[in-house]
Amino acid sequence: MQYLGFDIHKRYTFFTQMDATGQVLRQGKLPNTRQALGDFFADVGEPAQVVLEATMNWYHLYDLLETLQIPVVLAHPMRTRAIAEAKVKTDKVDSTTLAHLLRSDLIPRAYIPPRAIRDLRELLRYRAALVRLQTGVKNRVHSILLKHGYEAPVTDVFGTKGRRWLATLSLRAVYRDALAGLLAVLDVVQQQIAAASRTIDDEAARSPAAQRLRTLPGIGPYSALLILAEIGDIMRFPDPKHLVSYAGLAPRVRASGGRTFIGHISRQGSAWLRWVLVEAAQHAARRPGRYQDLFRRIGARKGRHIARVAVARALLTTIFWTLRHDETRQGSGLPEARMVPGGPVN
Repeated sequence: MQYLGFDIHKRYTFFTQMDATGQVLRQGKLPNTRQALGDFFADVGEPAQVVLEATMNWYHLYDLLETLQIPVVLAHPMRTRAIAEAKVKTDKVDSTTLAHLLRSDLIPRAYIPPRAIRDLRELLRYRAALVRLQTGVKNRVHSILLKHGYEAPVTDVFGTKGRRWLATLSLRAVYRDALAGLLAVLDVVQQQIAAASRTIDDEAARSPAAQRLRTLPGIGPYSALLILAEIGDIMRFPDPKHLVSYAGLAPRVRASGGRTFIGHISRQGSAWLRWVLVEAAQHAARRPGRYQDLFRRIGARKGRHIARVAVARALLTTIFWTLRHDETRQGSGLPEARMVPGGPVN
Protein backbone atom coordinates (compact mmCIF):
# COMPACT_ATOMS: atom_id res chain seq x y z
CA MET A 1 0.00 0.00 0.00
CA GLN A 2 1.20 3.48 -0.92
CA TYR A 3 0.26 6.49 1.21
CA LEU A 4 -0.03 9.91 -0.37
CA GLY A 5 -0.32 13.19 1.50
CA PHE A 6 -1.80 15.97 -0.63
CA ASP A 7 -1.33 19.61 0.40
CA ILE A 8 -3.84 21.40 -1.82
CA HIS A 9 -3.45 24.89 -3.20
CA LYS A 10 -5.45 26.87 -5.73
CA ARG A 11 -3.54 25.82 -8.86
CA TYR A 12 -1.34 22.98 -7.70
CA THR A 13 -1.02 20.21 -5.12
CA PHE A 14 2.21 19.30 -3.34
CA PHE A 15 2.35 15.53 -2.77
CA THR A 16 4.39 13.13 -0.69
CA GLN A 17 4.31 9.45 -1.62
CA MET A 18 5.29 7.05 1.16
CA ASP A 19 5.47 3.28 1.47
CA ALA A 20 4.25 1.10 4.36
CA THR A 21 7.57 1.47 6.21
CA GLY A 22 7.41 5.26 6.20
CA GLN A 23 10.06 5.75 3.51
CA VAL A 24 9.42 8.73 1.24
CA LEU A 25 9.42 7.52 -2.35
CA ARG A 26 8.86 10.82 -4.13
CA GLN A 27 7.66 14.37 -3.61
CA GLY A 28 6.72 17.22 -5.88
CA LYS A 29 4.05 19.47 -7.36
CA LEU A 30 1.07 18.45 -9.45
CA PRO A 31 -1.24 20.75 -11.44
CA ASN A 32 -4.84 20.37 -10.24
CA THR A 33 -6.00 18.96 -13.58
CA ARG A 34 -7.61 15.67 -14.51
CA GLN A 35 -4.85 14.85 -17.01
CA ALA A 36 -1.99 15.48 -14.57
CA LEU A 37 -3.59 13.48 -11.76
CA GLY A 38 -4.54 10.65 -14.09
CA ASP A 39 -0.95 10.39 -15.35
CA PHE A 40 0.38 10.57 -11.80
CA PHE A 41 -1.72 7.69 -10.46
CA ALA A 42 -0.96 5.60 -13.52
CA ASP A 43 2.67 5.62 -12.32
CA VAL A 44 1.92 4.77 -8.67
CA GLY A 45 1.72 1.09 -9.52
CA GLU A 46 0.52 -0.29 -6.18
CA PRO A 47 -2.81 0.28 -4.45
CA ALA A 48 -2.79 3.77 -3.00
CA GLN A 49 -4.67 5.80 -0.44
CA VAL A 50 -4.79 9.59 -0.45
CA VAL A 51 -5.29 12.05 2.39
CA LEU A 52 -6.15 15.68 1.81
CA GLU A 53 -7.38 18.45 4.06
CA ALA A 54 -10.90 19.81 3.85
CA THR A 55 -9.86 23.19 2.53
CA MET A 56 -12.07 25.39 0.35
CA ASN A 57 -11.26 23.59 -2.93
CA TRP A 58 -11.23 19.97 -1.78
CA TYR A 59 -14.45 19.21 -3.74
CA HIS A 60 -12.71 19.41 -7.10
CA LEU A 61 -9.86 17.11 -6.18
CA TYR A 62 -12.06 14.69 -4.26
CA ASP A 63 -14.50 14.37 -7.18
CA LEU A 64 -11.61 13.70 -9.51
CA LEU A 65 -10.09 11.02 -7.26
CA GLU A 66 -13.51 9.47 -6.76
CA THR A 67 -13.87 9.20 -10.54
CA LEU A 68 -10.44 7.52 -10.69
CA GLN A 69 -11.59 5.15 -7.91
CA ILE A 70 -8.76 6.18 -5.61
CA PRO A 71 -9.62 5.83 -1.86
CA VAL A 72 -9.56 9.25 -0.19
CA VAL A 73 -9.43 10.21 3.48
CA LEU A 74 -10.55 13.75 4.23
CA ALA A 75 -8.63 15.29 7.13
CA HIS A 76 -10.33 17.67 9.53
CA PRO A 77 -8.17 20.84 9.27
CA MET A 78 -8.98 22.08 12.77
CA ARG A 79 -7.97 18.78 14.31
CA THR A 80 -4.85 18.00 12.34
CA ARG A 81 -2.84 19.54 15.15
CA ALA A 82 0.43 18.03 14.00
CA ILE A 83 0.28 20.41 11.03
CA ALA A 84 -1.39 23.37 12.69
CA GLU A 85 1.20 23.50 15.48
CA ALA A 86 4.30 22.77 13.41
CA LYS A 87 7.07 25.33 13.94
CA VAL A 88 8.25 24.86 10.36
CA LYS A 89 5.28 24.94 8.01
CA THR A 90 5.90 24.35 4.31
CA ASP A 91 4.16 22.42 1.55
CA LYS A 92 6.73 19.65 1.90
CA VAL A 93 6.36 19.39 5.68
CA ASP A 94 2.57 19.47 5.53
CA SER A 95 2.23 16.78 2.87
CA THR A 96 4.81 14.57 4.60
CA THR A 97 3.02 14.87 7.94
CA LEU A 98 -0.30 14.02 6.31
CA ALA A 99 1.21 10.91 4.70
CA HIS A 100 2.71 9.80 8.04
CA LEU A 101 -0.59 10.27 9.86
CA LEU A 102 -2.42 8.35 7.13
CA ARG A 103 0.06 5.47 7.30
CA SER A 104 -0.35 5.33 11.09
CA ASP A 105 -4.15 5.60 10.86
CA LEU A 106 -4.11 8.77 12.97
CA ILE A 107 -5.94 11.12 10.61
CA PRO A 108 -8.78 13.01 12.32
CA ARG A 109 -11.33 12.28 9.63
CA ALA A 110 -13.97 14.69 8.39
CA TYR A 111 -17.45 13.96 7.13
CA ILE A 112 -17.79 13.41 3.38
CA PRO A 113 -21.32 13.94 2.05
CA PRO A 114 -22.40 11.86 -0.98
CA ARG A 115 -22.12 13.48 -4.38
CA ALA A 116 -25.89 14.06 -4.61
CA ILE A 117 -25.81 16.12 -1.42
CA ARG A 118 -22.70 17.98 -2.60
CA ASP A 119 -24.58 18.84 -5.80
CA LEU A 120 -27.59 20.00 -3.79
CA ARG A 121 -25.32 22.25 -1.73
CA GLU A 122 -23.96 23.79 -4.91
CA LEU A 123 -27.48 24.47 -6.22
CA LEU A 124 -28.47 26.21 -2.99
CA ARG A 125 -25.26 28.22 -2.79
CA TYR A 126 -25.62 29.18 -6.45
CA ARG A 127 -29.02 30.72 -5.72
CA ALA A 128 -27.58 32.52 -2.68
CA ALA A 129 -24.81 33.95 -4.89
CA LEU A 130 -27.41 35.19 -7.38
CA VAL A 131 -29.37 36.89 -4.60
CA ARG A 132 -26.19 38.63 -3.39
CA LEU A 133 -25.53 39.75 -6.97
CA GLN A 134 -29.10 41.07 -7.22
CA THR A 135 -28.62 43.05 -4.01
CA GLY A 136 -25.38 44.53 -5.33
CA VAL A 137 -27.01 45.67 -8.57
CA LYS A 138 -29.94 47.24 -6.71
CA ASN A 139 -27.54 49.08 -4.41
CA ARG A 140 -25.76 50.54 -7.47
CA VAL A 141 -29.09 51.84 -8.80
CA HIS A 142 -29.90 53.42 -5.43
CA SER A 143 -26.44 55.00 -5.48
CA ILE A 144 -27.21 56.70 -8.79
CA LEU A 145 -30.48 58.04 -7.39
CA LEU A 146 -28.73 59.28 -4.26
CA LYS A 147 -26.10 61.13 -6.30
CA HIS A 148 -28.85 63.05 -8.07
CA GLY A 149 -31.03 63.67 -5.03
CA TYR A 150 -33.96 61.68 -6.38
CA GLU A 151 -36.42 60.18 -3.88
CA ALA A 152 -38.64 57.46 -5.26
CA PRO A 153 -42.39 58.06 -4.99
CA VAL A 154 -43.00 54.30 -4.81
CA THR A 155 -41.97 51.64 -2.31
CA ASP A 156 -40.41 49.30 -4.88
CA VAL A 157 -38.19 51.14 -7.34
CA PHE A 158 -37.77 47.93 -9.35
CA GLY A 159 -41.46 47.12 -9.71
CA THR A 160 -43.66 48.14 -12.64
CA LYS A 161 -44.45 51.64 -11.32
CA GLY A 162 -40.89 52.12 -10.17
CA ARG A 163 -39.49 51.23 -13.58
CA ARG A 164 -41.82 53.75 -15.23
CA TRP A 165 -40.62 56.41 -12.80
CA LEU A 166 -36.95 55.56 -13.46
CA ALA A 167 -37.56 56.04 -17.20
CA THR A 168 -38.68 59.65 -16.62
CA LEU A 169 -35.57 60.77 -14.71
CA SER A 170 -33.33 63.46 -16.14
CA LEU A 171 -29.80 62.04 -16.07
CA ARG A 172 -26.56 62.78 -17.88
CA ALA A 173 -25.66 60.26 -20.56
CA VAL A 174 -23.10 58.39 -18.46
CA TYR A 175 -25.62 57.82 -15.64
CA ARG A 176 -28.48 57.09 -18.04
CA ASP A 177 -26.44 54.39 -19.75
CA ALA A 178 -25.29 52.96 -16.40
CA LEU A 179 -28.88 52.81 -15.13
CA ALA A 180 -30.07 51.07 -18.30
CA GLY A 181 -27.23 48.57 -18.09
CA LEU A 182 -27.84 47.83 -14.41
CA LEU A 183 -31.54 47.27 -14.99
CA ALA A 184 -30.75 44.91 -17.87
CA VAL A 185 -28.37 42.94 -15.64
CA LEU A 186 -31.00 42.88 -12.91
CA ASP A 187 -33.56 41.39 -15.30
CA VAL A 188 -31.19 38.56 -16.23
CA VAL A 189 -30.24 37.86 -12.63
CA GLN A 190 -33.88 37.77 -11.55
CA GLN A 191 -34.66 35.31 -14.34
CA GLN A 192 -31.88 33.03 -13.13
CA ILE A 193 -33.06 33.33 -9.52
CA ALA A 194 -36.57 32.36 -10.60
CA ALA A 195 -35.24 29.33 -12.52
CA ALA A 196 -33.09 28.19 -9.58
CA SER A 197 -36.01 28.72 -7.21
CA ARG A 198 -38.25 26.51 -9.33
CA THR A 199 -35.67 23.73 -9.24
CA ILE A 200 -35.33 24.10 -5.48
CA ASP A 201 -39.10 24.04 -4.99
CA ASP A 202 -39.31 20.83 -7.03
CA GLU A 203 -36.52 19.24 -4.97
CA ALA A 204 -38.22 20.25 -1.72
CA ALA A 205 -41.58 18.87 -2.89
CA ARG A 206 -39.94 15.47 -3.51
CA SER A 207 -38.36 15.31 -0.05
CA PRO A 208 -40.59 14.18 2.85
CA ALA A 209 -37.95 15.45 5.30
CA ALA A 210 -38.05 18.91 3.71
CA GLN A 211 -41.83 18.90 3.93
CA ARG A 212 -41.63 17.98 7.60
CA LEU A 213 -39.17 20.79 8.30
CA ARG A 214 -41.44 23.26 6.53
CA THR A 215 -44.00 22.78 9.30
CA LEU A 216 -41.59 24.59 11.63
CA PRO A 217 -41.84 28.39 11.85
CA GLY A 218 -39.58 30.40 9.57
CA ILE A 219 -38.60 27.48 7.32
CA GLY A 220 -39.53 27.44 3.62
CA PRO A 221 -38.47 25.22 0.68
CA TYR A 222 -35.03 26.84 0.32
CA SER A 223 -34.16 26.87 4.01
CA ALA A 224 -35.46 23.30 4.50
CA LEU A 225 -33.24 21.94 1.74
CA LEU A 226 -30.28 24.00 2.92
CA ILE A 227 -30.64 22.59 6.43
CA LEU A 228 -30.84 19.04 5.10
CA ALA A 229 -27.89 19.50 2.74
CA GLU A 230 -25.66 21.05 5.43
CA ILE A 231 -26.51 18.43 8.05
CA GLY A 232 -26.28 15.41 5.75
CA ASP A 233 -26.86 12.24 7.74
CA ILE A 234 -28.46 13.23 11.04
CA MET A 235 -27.35 9.92 12.57
CA ARG A 236 -23.74 11.10 12.69
CA PHE A 237 -24.73 13.44 15.54
CA PRO A 238 -25.31 11.55 18.81
CA ASP A 239 -27.38 14.35 20.37
CA PRO A 240 -28.62 17.91 19.71
CA LYS A 241 -25.61 19.45 21.45
CA HIS A 242 -23.24 18.03 18.83
CA LEU A 243 -25.43 19.41 16.03
CA VAL A 244 -25.58 22.83 17.70
CA SER A 245 -21.78 22.76 17.96
CA TYR A 246 -21.49 21.82 14.28
CA ALA A 247 -23.57 24.87 13.38
CA GLY A 248 -21.23 27.09 15.43
CA LEU A 249 -24.10 28.14 17.69
CA ALA A 250 -22.65 26.74 20.91
CA PRO A 251 -21.08 29.28 23.29
CA ARG A 252 -17.37 29.11 24.00
CA VAL A 253 -16.61 27.73 27.47
CA ARG A 254 -13.35 28.33 29.34
CA ALA A 255 -12.65 26.89 32.78
CA SER A 256 -9.73 28.05 34.89
CA GLY A 257 -9.01 28.02 38.60
CA GLY A 258 -12.33 26.46 39.44
CA ARG A 259 -14.22 29.17 37.57
CA THR A 260 -16.15 28.72 34.32
CA PHE A 261 -16.49 31.48 31.74
CA ILE A 262 -19.11 31.34 29.00
CA GLY A 263 -18.42 33.55 25.99
CA HIS A 264 -19.87 34.23 22.56
CA ILE A 265 -20.80 31.49 20.11
CA SER A 266 -17.87 29.65 18.52
CA ARG A 267 -18.82 30.34 14.87
CA GLN A 268 -16.91 27.17 13.97
CA GLY A 269 -18.62 24.69 11.68
CA SER A 270 -21.18 25.22 8.94
CA ALA A 271 -21.58 28.95 8.32
CA TRP A 272 -24.47 28.24 5.95
CA LEU A 273 -26.39 26.25 8.55
CA ARG A 274 -25.78 28.95 11.16
CA TRP A 275 -26.96 31.67 8.78
CA VAL A 276 -30.19 29.96 7.74
CA LEU A 277 -31.08 29.12 11.35
CA VAL A 278 -30.61 32.70 12.53
CA GLU A 279 -32.77 33.86 9.60
CA ALA A 280 -35.45 31.32 10.51
CA ALA A 281 -35.21 32.34 14.18
CA GLN A 282 -36.13 35.92 13.30
CA HIS A 283 -39.36 34.71 11.71
CA ALA A 284 -40.08 32.21 14.47
CA ALA A 285 -39.74 34.96 17.09
CA ARG A 286 -42.58 36.91 15.45
CA ARG A 287 -45.09 34.07 15.70
CA PRO A 288 -46.92 33.34 18.97
CA GLY A 289 -45.59 30.23 20.64
CA ARG A 290 -42.64 28.89 22.58
CA TYR A 291 -40.02 30.43 20.28
CA GLN A 292 -41.53 33.88 20.71
CA ASP A 293 -41.72 33.34 24.46
CA LEU A 294 -38.06 32.30 24.52
CA PHE A 295 -37.07 35.32 22.45
CA ARG A 296 -38.89 37.74 24.72
CA ARG A 297 -37.60 36.15 27.92
CA ILE A 298 -33.94 36.17 26.89
CA GLY A 299 -34.20 39.44 24.98
CA ALA A 300 -35.40 41.25 28.08
CA ARG A 301 -32.27 40.15 29.97
CA LYS A 302 -29.53 39.93 27.34
CA GLY A 303 -30.69 41.75 24.23
CA ARG A 304 -32.26 40.85 20.89
CA HIS A 305 -29.11 39.49 19.25
CA ILE A 306 -28.43 36.90 21.95
CA ALA A 307 -32.14 36.07 22.00
CA ARG A 308 -32.11 35.32 18.25
CA VAL A 309 -29.18 32.95 18.71
CA ALA A 310 -31.00 31.22 21.57
CA VAL A 311 -34.07 30.74 19.36
CA ALA A 312 -31.84 29.40 16.57
CA ARG A 313 -30.39 26.84 19.00
CA ALA A 314 -33.86 25.82 20.16
CA LEU A 315 -35.04 25.54 16.57
CA LEU A 316 -32.06 23.38 15.65
CA THR A 317 -32.78 21.09 18.61
CA THR A 318 -36.32 20.61 17.28
CA ILE A 319 -34.88 19.93 13.82
CA PHE A 320 -32.59 17.29 15.30
CA TRP A 321 -35.43 15.32 16.84
CA THR A 322 -37.58 15.80 13.75
CA LEU A 323 -34.92 14.32 11.49
CA ARG A 324 -34.13 11.51 13.93
CA HIS A 325 -37.68 10.33 13.70
CA ASP A 326 -37.59 6.98 11.91
CA GLU A 327 -40.39 7.70 9.44
CA THR A 328 -38.83 11.01 8.42
CA ARG A 329 -35.38 9.51 7.94
CA GLN A 330 -36.61 6.51 5.95
CA GLY A 331 -38.52 8.72 3.51
CA SER A 332 -36.26 11.72 3.34
CA GLY A 333 -35.87 11.69 -0.42
CA LEU A 334 -32.21 12.57 0.03
CA PRO A 335 -29.30 10.14 -0.27
CA GLU A 336 -28.17 8.81 3.09
CA ALA A 337 -24.79 10.27 3.96
CA ARG A 338 -22.09 8.23 5.62
CA MET A 339 -20.28 9.17 8.77
CA VAL A 340 -16.56 8.85 9.27
CA PRO A 341 -14.71 9.19 12.58
CA GLY A 342 -13.82 12.68 13.70
CA GLY A 343 -15.73 15.94 13.75
CA PRO A 344 -17.85 17.06 10.83
CA VAL A 345 -16.89 19.90 8.52
CA ASN A 346 -19.01 21.68 5.96
